[in-house]
Amino acid sequence: MFNWARKLWNKRIIARSQITQKQWDHAIGQLELLNRLSSEEKSALQDLATLFVYKKTFVGAHGLKVTKNILLTIALQACLPILKLDIQWYKNWITIVIYPDAFTPKETLVDENGIVHPVRDAMIGQAWLHGPVLLSWPDVKKSGQLDGYNLVLHEFAHKLDMLNGAANGMPPLHKNMDRAKWTQSFSDAYNDFRHKVTNNSATEIDVYAATDPAEFFAVLSELYFEDAKNLNKLYPQVYEQMQLFYRQKTL
Repeated sequence: MFNWARKLWNKRIIARSQITQKQWDHAIGQLELLNRLSSEEKSALQDLATLFVYKKTFVGAHGLKVTKNILLTIALQACLPILKLDIQWYKNWITIVIYPDAFTPKETLVDENGIVHPVRDAMIGQAWLHGPVLLSWPDVKKSGQLDGYNLVLHEFAHKLDMLNGAANGMPPLHKNMDRAKWTQSFSDAYNDFRHKVTNNSATEIDVYAATDPAEFFAVLSELYFEDAKNLNKLYPQVYEQMQLFYRQKTL
């Protein structure tokens, strides 16, 4: 009964949306990333993004005005990973903060000796456990062009990863998925990639993926949607697992 009522409410939200089709078409047309989708999939993505816009709060930092184009550009890309899933995969948090440039979050790190160090490194994106997603608008604008880079996909992959706790490269898997196969596929690929980075071997993947398993999952999620052919060539078993998880064929 609850699911039925929720679906009915979601249909009402979509039907009452004040976003025009012209605005949607403009935003979709800017993203080469969405060209592979059928007309039915684009319509489903638009509905999902409509719910996302309704349920989330978009905040411009440092005087940035959140225009309709900014809002829709982020919403469409954020919802692409859950196109075959459900808006509930983004539950229990509300806010997206958009910065006019790179930003320095107000946080601290504690080292192994218990000494607290303020974080001073500029960032372009960040996802907080049970908290907001932070994005640099100039870097969002660079996303969605099928070059393997996508800040929005990266940070929202972290959000999916965090559904069962701190990000570790293991999002909640579907019932038809084998946890052992996921672990083996990602572990083998991660170890191979770190070996290549350590030995300065040529790699077609951002070296940031070698930081830890969580970043590896997020970077490879970017590739899954932005450059699937390359991901499948380099790590076909990882591609297979991502296809099972996202329930989309990107090749």
